[in-house]
Amino acid sequence: MADIRTSLSDSLCAALAAAGAEAPEGFRAGLERPARREHGDWSSNAALALARGAGRNPRELAAELAVWLEENKPEHVAEVSVAGPGFVNFKLAPSWLHRVVVDAVAAGTEHCGRQNLGQGRTVIVEFVSANPTGPVHAGHGRGAAYGDAVARLLERCGYKVQREFYINDRGTQMGLYADSLAAARGGAPAPADGYSGRYIAEWAAGMPSDADARQWGRQRALADQRDVLESMAVVFDTWSSEQALVDSGAIDDTLAALNAAGASYEADGALWLRSSDYGDDKDRVLVKSDGEYTYLLPDIAYHRDKLGRAGPGGLLINVWGADHHGYVARMKAAMAALGSDPASLEVVVTQLVRLEREGEEVRLSKRTGDIIELREVIGEVGADAARFTYLLQSMDTAPTFDLARAAARVMENPVFYVQMAHARVCSIAARARADGVAPPSVEQVDLGVLVHERELEIMRLLSALGEVIAAAAEERAPHRVTAWLRDFAAAVHSFYHDCYVMGAGISPELTQARLVLIDAARVGLAVGLGTLGVSAPESM
Repeated sequence: MADIRTSLSDSLCAALAAAGAEAPEGFRAGLERPARREHGDWSSNAALALARGAGRNPRELAAELAVWLEENKPEHVAEVSVAGPGFVNFKLAPSWLHRVVVDAVAAGTEHCGRQNLGQGRTVIVEFVSANPTGPVHAGHGRGAAYGDAVARLLERCGYKVQREFYINDRGTQMGLYADSLAAARGGAPAPADGYSGRYIAEWAAGMPSDADARQWGRQRALADQRDVLESMAVVFDTWSSEQALVDSGAIDDTLAALNAAGASYEADGALWLRSSDYGDDKDRVLVKSDGEYTYLLPDIAYHRDKLGRAGPGGLLINVWGADHHGYVARMKAAMAALGSDPASLEVVVTQLVRLEREGEEVRLSKRTGDIIELREVIGEVGADAARFTYLLQSMDTAPTFDLARAAARVMENPVFYVQMAHARVCSIAARARADGVAPPSVEQVDLGVLVHERELEIMRLLSALGEVIAAAAEERAPHRVTAWLRDFAAAVHSFYHDCYVMGAGISPELTQARLVLIDAARVGLAVGLGTLGVSAPESM
């Protein structure tokens, strides 16, 4: 998609050189969209950034730049002005926005908004990673929607992405889960601290009498988790087993590496990690005095294994629940102890979700007894609404998920509102075809007739799609795309109500131009929804 910023930045650098304030090598003029539309389409702080080094007053330098730029206007620039202490503002001609439409239609949903930030860099995004002891719950759903959306954004920005689920299939909880299944199969009560939800009885009823409860139960839980996650379009490339990691000898290799690095020591009969040497608040136990591994040691081995698979320059992104907040520093310390850059591990901690239905909090599941299954949420509101609702806010917030609102097919429901915008532009195109209006070729249409404010607003927002995708990927913030979609859908709905595409008083030239415009809008909506893993229906 056309990026006017390159042209403006080059022109600003030329203006600076003409004013005797030549920019240093590699300098790129800062360009932002002004908060107020009357200030123009783009604003630069170049004069403010370079005035002191040039021994100039920022406002005076900005005025000199504006004069030069007015005399040597870059393509699509209608007016240059100065604001505040030295900002240079650009007001663009509609021709710039018409170029945006052409580029969007030409790119289509496959290429529109694509960036090359990653340049093929490998990223392993690990998310959900629920224990294989029961169904995934509504809290996991938020992490699933988020992790998959981040992966989709990174893919659109040129990264090579692997989605990974880490199976915590060893330890005390697996034993309790197996014992609970075996007890339920035999008609006995669950063991102390065991699992007693209705799903245990349901699953145990299908367990063969000669089956190993631990192995069978593991596979049964994973099958259930995989099924419900795939129902909301979350598919993992790798399911990585903790037990398999232990069996492979990776734990011993990791201990040897830590010892060789001088990062471990023995005290009080246990083996410790010198994590306080690497930014943690205290040292951490790796192997307890009874010889048992702590949870930390297999996790270190797992991250070491992931770094090896990611390769040089690889990046690990973990999406963890709120109860893992204190775990981040020790894991980064472990990576530093192994000689890896702690910055190669990013951890996003998601906050809890409060589920409501018509103002009443929903706490318990009929099948599990203490959680709400993700399967129940999807069954009530649908996969699209679940994903979109989970992604309405940043992960550092603790949102309320209103099940009744998410399920309602009304314009007050955000996902319905956005999907309806896509369905509307598709319906216009379908109606044109039914009326015998041939789909226009963008190269043969005069887009100069698109000057209505509703049309311009669609184009302005569409011009920002690439920036939004890039920022959302870099900040690991899919909610930025959700916000853009809601604004863009509002612009499309306003156009739908105020601008007829066909009919009395609409010239053939305007009909053709508006059909191209709605095709560009369709592309933008489909790309935005696709990066969130939400479908773009053609009718509703």
